[in-house]
Amino acid sequence: MVLMGTQLIKMATTQILIQNFLLFWGAMTQAHLFKQPISVFPKAMALAIFAGLTSCSNLSFSSMNAIGANITPIKQLTPQQKNATVYIQGKVEKHIPLLDKQAYQLNDSTGSIIVLTNQKGLSVGSQAVFKGQIRYKSIPLAGQEQGEVYIEEK
Repeated sequence: MVLMGTQLIKMATTQILIQNFLLFWGAMTQAHLFKQPISVFPKAMALAIFAGLTSCSNLSFSSMNAIGANITPIKQLTPQQKNATVYIQGKVEKHIPLLDKQAYQLNDSTGSIIVLTNQKGLSVGSQAVFKGQIRYKSIPLAGQEQGEVYIEEK
């Protein structure tokens, strides 16, 4: 499951704006000024403002996490957490096409990690959120452990 950052932000922003607009619309239909209902013009103006706000959102992705998910910083992922399911978020730095999967190097402010997935089409520089299991590949080299932690999306 890959959720693009801009898609998450757009969904959250749109949902909040729709809820606020419906509350505002209901208040306007109930309001009366000198026993006269409010005219259609303010309602049309509110609808135009709502449409404008939902079409040109300018929120920063770095200040938001995946909706309903706890994002784990990459630096906190350890071999001891093997098989644990986590959400990670970051910027795609490299794309490595494999035969039957895709590999992406994801970077957040704490570090980098490789993510194995079936998802295609993520471009370098885009923000992404992955849900996957922590994996560890041991690589003993000259008597020293050179293994790496990576995420495998299920």
